Amino acid sequence: MLPFELLVGLRYTHAKRRNHFISFISIVSMAGIALGVMALIVVLSVMNGFQEELRARILGVAAHLEISGPADRLADWRGVLAQAQRNKEVLSGAPYVNAQGMLANGDMVRGAIIRGVLPELESRVADFAQHMKAGKLADLRPGDFGIVLGAELARALNVYPGDKLVLLTPQGNITPAGVMPRVKQFTVTGIFEAGMFEYDSGLALIHLQDAQKLLRLGNDVSGVRLKLDELFRAPLVTRELSQSLSGHYYLTDWTQSHANFFRAVAIEKRMMFLILLLIVAVAAFNIVSTLVMAVTDKQSDIAILRTLGAKPASIMAIFIVQGAFIGVFGTLLGVVSGVLLALNVETVVPFIERLAGMDLFPADVYYISQLPSKLVWDDVGIIGGVSLLISLVATLYPSWRASRINPAEALRYE
Repeated sequence: MLPFELLVGLRYTHAKRRNHFISFISIVSMAGIALGVMALIVVLSVMNGFQEELRARILGVAAHLEISGPADRLADWRGVLAQAQRNKEVLSGAPYVNAQGMLANGDMVRGAIIRGVLPELESRVADFAQHMKAGKLADLRPGDFGIVLGAELARALNVYPGDKLVLLTPQGNITPAGVMPRVKQFTVTGIFEAGMFEYDSGLALIHLQDAQKLLRLGNDVSGVRLKLDELFRAPLVTRELSQSLSGHYYLTDWTQSHANFFRAVAIEKRMMFLILLLIVAVAAFNIVSTLVMAVTDKQSDIAILRTLGAKPASIMAIFIVQGAFIGVFGTLLGVVSGVLLALNVETVVPFIERLAGMDLFPADVYYISQLPSKLVWDDVGIIGGVSLLISLVATLYPSWRASRINPAEALRYE
């Protein structure tokens, strides 16, 4: 049999009241809590999805870990790679040459990062094969001076596969007329689209041997890119390799080279949680108002219960049950609606864009042109638990005031 405090408290939540304004405040409280919980779940899910999508796209073009030599030159890259692969966390590696240059097609000129790669090894550390829109990475052959461009970079230069363009590098040739930049004609063999404007508009790939010839590196490279078994162990692997590699090298993992992106997302996620939690807190203040008015309205009922032997703790429990019902119902409503919206946000946003006739996330402004979502059930549990806790705390003071009512004073004018 249920305790009478629970029965009376639940009866107060649905019984017909003389003061309908109390019912209105209760509904507003439930709606406020539901809205706050729903907003928290959706926003955190979108931020989780954004963080995962950003990481996937960055590491689809970048590497988990990079090893470079002094002055950005590495002589024996095969020996360094062999040493690195002794670590069980290292799955594969590939050499690279990094340089800056200017790409020109007639009057159109764009600056870009020029990366020299070995196509057969590069596919083991990056996902360019999945992002190719035209041509293949394997089309880069030594001596052919082919080049693969990001989609936005190709669009800016107005070039297509098979077209010619000119690459100018800052490393100059000394001539009687002075220092002249090195100029070489390349043929566009492919176009990739990684989905990140930073790479699509500023990265070009050429064959490693062509880059070595152009920059006069001989057999040297800029460094070695590594792919790890578990990307989140990159800082630990960096420390292990720094101790095991024989020689002087610079080691940089993805958490260092792209720390600003992920720190910004993590900080923003925490701040949005606190800000949106205020919606739930404001709704919880409505619970206080509801219970204060309910206590005033039920003074005679409280007095009668006290004269029948109810203890102050029982009176307090009755109004805690009434307030907790508002919090539980509002939280459940918010959790259900928030989960449904978070799971379908990739469908809802395009619908809103079509309805509004505008692009909410243009690729030239945002790193990601589509709104991703990843529902983390731990976040849902934390949000629901915090909402219930705030709702429960909001019931304590009005319930305590109800337990302090003097029966004789309450019944004096009845």
